[in-house]
Amino acid sequence: MAATANANAKHMMLMMLSASISLPVSSRCASLSAKRLLYNQYSTRSQTLVRSACTGITTDTSKKKKKEKGLAKEKRRTRSLRDGDIHILKEEDVDSSSSSTVMMQQSHIPVMLGEVLDVFSSNLKPLSSFVDCTLGAAGHASTIIQSHPELKLFIGMDVDPLALRMARSRINAAISHSHPHPNFQALTFVKNFRHIRSLLTQVDHISSGVDGILMDLGMSSMQVNNPARGFSVLANGPLDMRMDPQASLKAEDILNSWPDSEVGRILRDYGEERNWRLLQNKIVQARLQGGLHSTGELVDVIRSATLGTKGGRQGWIKTATRVFQALRIAVNDELKTLEDSLHACFDCLAPGGRLAVISFHSLEDRIVKQAFLKIIGEEVRNSIRKVEGGEDEKELWIRQTIQGSNGTILTKRPITPSEKEEGFNRRSRSAKLRVIQKL
Repeated sequence: MAATANANAKHMMLMMLSASISLPVSSRCASLSAKRLLYNQYSTRSQTLVRSACTGITTDTSKKKKKEKGLAKEKRRTRSLRDGDIHILKEEDVDSSSSSTVMMQQSHIPVMLGEVLDVFSSNLKPLSSFVDCTLGAAGHASTIIQSHPELKLFIGMDVDPLALRMARSRINAAISHSHPHPNFQALTFVKNFRHIRSLLTQVDHISSGVDGILMDLGMSSMQVNNPARGFSVLANGPLDMRMDPQASLKAEDILNSWPDSEVGRILRDYGEERNWRLLQNKIVQARLQGGLHSTGELVDVIRSATLGTKGGRQGWIKTATRVFQALRIAVNDELKTLEDSLHACFDCLAPGGRLAVISFHSLEDRIVKQAFLKIIGEEVRNSIRKVEGGEDEKELWIRQTIQGSNGTILTKRPITPSEKEEGFNRRSRSAKLRVIQKL
């Protein structure tokens, strides 16, 4: 009986709200107004049922909104058509003589590996030369080498000497387990990708440009999992955050020495943190008590600033993640370096060559998107072309292109990982792949 009465009360509320009250059913105001209108017209028991029905309406519409928002977001995504399966170099094939190599084997999973292979394998132009601007542990690089026996020149760049040592071990294993071109060369350099143009001028046989360039802008697992680097929110370590160990600026310097307003700007612009002003004030207060010298101390400051907010543990972790991202970007000047390097990389491509960029947060993706549009030319409004699914069986990953005077953007919308990959590699969830081809 109670369930029937409750259902009737809810039905009555819906009828009234959708008829003459002229307030939207989904708003809380509508629910509250309806309660007040009906409150004096029914017995106490009926009032209880009406209140319960109003609550049910608000909850139902709230759930509906969240579901619709999720569906809309999913519709805007261009998910990879791959199932996430790809054969990569086996761990037993890599030299495991050092503990650092073991750490790399256990923790490093290259993001969107299959999609990257598609980008460079489906091109009509043979891949004779390739540059990995962010070599890391060579997850992408080793698979590219194995998949392209026509490859004559591979160049890997990274600012992290430790990562480069690990990468060389994996690259050597890839060469020994594949059938490379007789004239194949693999060169690695401890360099930031901002120097790609000057670096390539020193290499022979690429005067006309390279056929493929990859930039994976994400943090590698081996860096995040090493507390001594200062990148981890959950592990205590020094406030370092330098990608290049030889660089002078550390996160500790910014937090303890930079002007208050500049610290706030970094949190606001690079971390996109809403409570940046409160966090700025907390950091200034910490300076008066001896300053911040470890990631644990910074996390304590962040937790004290998020007390009482919704989300519990996940709430302060998300805030800390944004703060750490902001500091890392500032320490390594990542955004300005990225913007300048995108133009330099495109200039280094041979005609028909492709540049693929994997970004991991909106600031990076926005820069990549805008840089690509600038590169191909300003007049691109009427040059969007939808690619039919059967147009080229090898290029099924291309859905919509933007044609310009200098090149073609092959991903009007960025490609995101498959649901299967997101399931086994959580760090891939925010990844976005954009590709541009030079004419």
